[in-house]
Amino acid sequence: MDVLQPQCSAKGCRADAVWQLRWNNPKLHTPDYRKTWLACEEHRSTLGDFLSARRFLREVTPFEPASDAVIS
Repeated sequence: MDVLQPQCSAKGCRADAVWQLRWNNPKLHTPDYRKTWLACEEHRSTLGDFLSARRFLREVTPFEPASDAVIS
C-alpha cells in the first residue's frame, strides 16, 4: 500500500499540502462549522487572500496528514 499524500487545493496544483485553511460562509454555515482547503507553501497566501476577502477565513494551521491514510 502507498501512503496517500494530500495535495494543494489550488486549481491545477499537485504539490503536497503543508497548510490547512479552515473557513466557513456565515450565510450558509453555523458559526462552529468548518470547511477545509489544503495549501502548499506557494498557494497559502493566494487561497487565504481569496477567503479573507469574502470574510470566510477562520484559521490557518499546519497540515499534518493522518498516519493511517493509505490507498490500496
